[in-house]
Amino acid sequence: MEKEAIMQELRAYEDRRDEFYRFLDEHIPHDASTGLFDFRNEVMLDAQKVYELFHKLDYQARKIRAIVFNEIIEKQER
Repeated sequence: MEKEAIMQELRAYEDRRDEFYRFLDEHIPHDASTGLFDFRNEVMLDAQKVYELFHKLDYQARKIRAIVFNEIIEKQER
């Protein structure tokens, strides 16, 4: 696979990751002293939306894993 195509898939992964964290940032408060998510108030999230965003992220990660695996196999066969 060409380097540019691989970089495009990595950028897509970063976009999915950013989308997932944006959702969390919008719905979960942060602890002012640490900047970390503050779950003390038992924040409720839309489970369907969390699943949708995670599925996109996971799909892209699996796609990249397959690309890496195939690249390793191709190099070993040469």
